[in-house]
Amino acid sequence: MKSLHSFNSLQFNRHGDKENSSFFEEFLGRLLKERDDLGLTAMIHEIDALMITVDPDHSIQYIAELALMTPYYYLVTLESEAHWTHILRIDLNSPDLIIREVKDPNLRGIFRSLNEVYPVGAKKPNSRYMGEILRVSSLHDVVKLQEEREFRFFKQNETRKLELPGNVIFSKPSPYTHNVVGYLEREPNELRVYALGMSVINQEVQAAYTAAKQLQTKLGIDALLLPVDHLATRVYSQNREVAILEYLSLSSYYFWGAYNIHNQNSSTNVTKSVHPVPESKSPAKVFTANNTPYFVTHLLHLPSPTETFVRNYGPRLHHVAIAVKDGEKDGIENIDIVVNAIAEQGKGFLLDVIGSKEEGLKQIFSNASEHSSLIIEYVQRFGKFDGFFTQDNVAALTAAASVEEI
Repeated sequence: MKSLHSFNSLQFNRHGDKENSSFFEEFLGRLLKERDDLGLTAMIHEIDALMITVDPDHSIQYIAELALMTPYYYLVTLESEAHWTHILRIDLNSPDLIIREVKDPNLRGIFRSLNEVYPVGAKKPNSRYMGEILRVSSLHDVVKLQEEREFRFFKQNETRKLELPGNVIFSKPSPYTHNVVGYLEREPNELRVYALGMSVINQEVQAAYTAAKQLQTKLGIDALLLPVDHLATRVYSQNREVAILEYLSLSSYYFWGAYNIHNQNSSTNVTKSVHPVPESKSPAKVFTANNTPYFVTHLLHLPSPTETFVRNYGPRLHHVAIAVKDGEKDGIENIDIVVNAIAEQGKGFLLDVIGSKEEGLKQIFSNASEHSSLIIEYVQRFGKFDGFFTQDNVAALTAAASVEEI
């Protein structure tokens, strides 16, 4: 076991062709070295849960959608005064999904306000990805050190009013991504427990979930779907570097690299866990941003799909990527089997499956969910390919998503 001060978060090879500012390069080194030296890298571990809020009367349908399209299982519902909080799980080697439904459409709060200033986001005022909960080995020490680094957290009484798990300490929403980061103290062999409300099995959720899982099995895709591979957040162009540095400071991730997607006027930036765990246990975090701000693109005759999304929805998570098991049946690759089966049930996709075995991977975007506004990406890697995309694939996916968003 490594000591608290034996990590070197700057040892990893850099990938990509995107040039960063001297500010980014300087403070990337300084912040990660400080994080290592303080012992934070050693105390902050994998992503334990992903949190999503939906509007009233949407959680049951969303859980059914996720039960069909992902490997997640319905575990339990935590009922509090203003929310139903549904816990979905694969196992303790991959993150949980926490799906929160607001009971009262008139309920107002800090997370709703993050939607309401954006024209499309305001149409579903409670529908948003909230952020991640990270496992830590010493909650008191991590929060104390992070507060000394100027990060701010909700107090216990604020957490109670927001009806968030009382055994998790949450950061205030980021000014760059509008997401929070939660810290949950847990040993690797301990069960995940979220201290919130009354624990029940919701029969309506159970029935919808069971029907969707039975359909998934009937379609023969249940064994092909793997845990979350990566999470992709879109931010304003001017916030790309600071959003990455902020997340690296709050987590134990490192900067894997960034690629310029020239024909979409954007860049794709990848961060991964310093700890030797697969993405299935702690998904990669991807940040996408325009290369130029929206108000100069008309002068440069450049597209602006990423910035248009942010201006319409606000900075937020754009898609969740689900890995597909490598392999094929009767000459048809697994990702095509999955997509064809789900499409036959009426779920739309933004484009055909792109990529190839020769390129190392194939990918596709679903239509955005009407319940969470999130896109599901499927990605199948072939052999030992360990990247997250090819530049041609990203360009095609970005262009397809922009058409739907318009």
